[in-house]
Amino acid sequence: MLKTLQELRKKKNWSQQETADMLGIAKSTYAGYESGYREPSLRALIQIADLFNVSIDYILNRTSPASIIELTSVDSISLTVDQQPLSTDEINNLIAFTRIKRGL
Repeated sequence: MLKTLQELRKKKNWSQQETADMLGIAKSTYAGYESGYREPSLRALIQIADLFNVSIDYILNRTSPASIIELTSVDSISLTVDQQPLSTDEINNLIAFTRIKRGL
């Protein structure tokens, strides 16, 4: 978690003070999270995950960062549901359904 927090913050080019301010905590508290001196509460983990737009599991080094996939074409993508691959028609239906639900 220590390295992850530091990497996330540095990717944003934020100082520890700026990050702490956005979280509404003292700089020393946030610095403690990065150094391992302190462990964030569940509430703090949620706030940190929201701030960096990652999952709590990612912060805790349980997963890799989420990838953004722009699903507009089905030429080179394989999707599965319940461990079964979706056909081209099913993927196109998924795209159409999502657009209808969004009102596009």
